[in-house]
Amino acid sequence: MPLDGRQSEALVYVRRVAEKAKRRGYIPFPPGFVIASEDDDAPPPLARLIQGGRGGRVRLRLYMCITMMATKEPFDLRRPPGPNGWTQMLALDPKTGPRQVANNLKWLAEKGFIDLQPQWGRPSAITLLSATGDGGVYTQPRDEGRYVGMPVEFWTQGWFLQLSPTATALLFALREATGGHSEPRYIHTARRQRYGLSSDTWTKGRKELETQGLLTVKREPQGDFYDFTRLRNAYQLFLERLDDPPF
Repeated sequence: MPLDGRQSEALVYVRRVAEKAKRRGYIPFPPGFVIASEDDDAPPPLARLIQGGRGGRVRLRLYMCITMMATKEPFDLRRPPGPNGWTQMLALDPKTGPRQVANNLKWLAEKGFIDLQPQWGRPSAITLLSATGDGGVYTQPRDEGRYVGMPVEFWTQGWFLQLSPTATALLFALREATGGHSEPRYIHTARRQRYGLSSDTWTKGRKELETQGLLTVKREPQGDFYDFTRLRNAYQLFLERLDDPPF
């Protein structure tokens, strides 16, 4: 569905914020934010962020906006939006939005994703911490080598408002899995499990991304000549679709 009036107002706000932050190209996230290491049974940070139904929706969008806005070391927001500002940016209900924002900022701080520093007469300053959620110092993902980049248009064209948390998590997972390759890619079951997304979540997210023209899933043969009849899903992202608004 198209963006509603509240979302359209949010989009104006987000575009102004992105321009102020001089964001261009891709917003980097470390792979560890999206996928767990092979020896870690716990779900990765992204999967933890979307847990909790509607609360997860606000939490994910809030965290993603903070990440988009904090561009330079020490990766903080000394003058962040107040509760009403966040409410407008996230297209929340004016009556319940400020409380949702406050609760989710507190959650992000308690879980080690951000640090909140009280400021006299204005909202608490926000400092990004390690995207792994371990409370460590945030480092620029580009400086660490490989990263998962999401085009700034994901924010400025309103995708972060339109896509469900499920679809957003899957988009990031597929972005990490395909590694920038344009051709269809098969994702092994063991790797899929490391994203911490259930089969139901994967299916729902896939359908939404396909509907929006962001994803095509093809049935392709895998293996050598002797087991060519074994067909598996191959995923192909179309990130250029993010240049335009959602349907």
